[in-house]
Order: sequence, then C-alpha cells, then structure tokens
Amino acid sequence: MSSAEATAEPTGEHAPAKAGGRRKLILIGAPVLLLGALGAGGWFSGLLPRLLGRGGHAGPKPALPPVFIDVPDMIANMNTDPSEPRYIKLKARLEVAAGPDAAAVKRLMPRIVDLFQTYLRELRPGDLRGAMGTYRLREELINRADVALAPAKVRDVLFVQMIVQ
Repeated sequence: MSSAEATAEPTGEHAPAKAGGRRKLILIGAPVLLLGALGAGGWFSGLLPRLLGRGGHAGPKPALPPVFIDVPDMIANMNTDPSEPRYIKLKARLEVAAGPDAAAVKRLMPRIVDLFQTYLRELRPGDLRGAMGTYRLREELINRADVALAPAKVRDVLFVQMIVQ
C-alpha cells in the first residue's frame, strides 16, 4: 500500500463529522433545551399545573382564631430540701386554634394537668428566677401539652398567676 492511499479520506464510521451536522445539532438542540428549561420553570413555579387544571399551589389557609382555655389552678411542692418546703401555685391559660384543637384540649385536660403537675414537682426555686426562668417554664409546658394533645398544637401558655412560696 502506498503512502498516498493511506492518507486518503477515510470512509464509513471513521469519517469526521461535517460542519453541517454540527449546525443541525445546534439548531435543534438549543430550542429543545430552552423549551425544557421553560417547562421546568413553569412546573416548579406552580403556573403549569394550574394551567393544566391540576390545582397547583393553594393559597395560604386563613388561620383559625385563637381560643383561650383555662387550666385548673395547680399547687405543687417544689423539689427542695425537706426541712424548708417550697410551693408553686400556677394559674394558666392555653392558647389553641378554634375547632378540633380546642375540643381536644377540653377532652384531654386531665392528662395535661397531670403532665404539668409532674413537671412542677421537679422544679427548684432557682429554676424560676428571672425572665429566662419563666420563659423556660412556658416552653416546657407547651412541649408537654403538645405531647398530650398530638396532633393538635398549643400555640402558647399564658400565665395568669404564678406564686413561688
């Protein structure tokens, strides 16, 4: 085989792509990518499902008005030295959403009171000093009420009266 034949243009699979093939790829590929990006943007923004009649993102539901439910007065011995007994008297209200959450609180109030009493008996007088002590007490009572009421949620615990003696 001569060197002239070896340098001749290859045919078949090994032929280099023509410039026209690259141009076709760009002319077809660019619009396809653009349409894909627009479709994904429309889908994730919620516009496309709404146009197709599949709902999309619903607007925010209006919050139910709060209901305040009184917790029975509680008096508990605090965790102190037996020679100097200390007591806590607590009167509180639970803030919950109207409807099923309020009904659950009323139905499960004995369980809530039991959880609150158990926690209050473990407190020491130093645990309630200052605003941070009251804040921690509020957070703990909310957590305990949420455990008793699950899946209902307590929005807040409002202290009507708290006396440490």
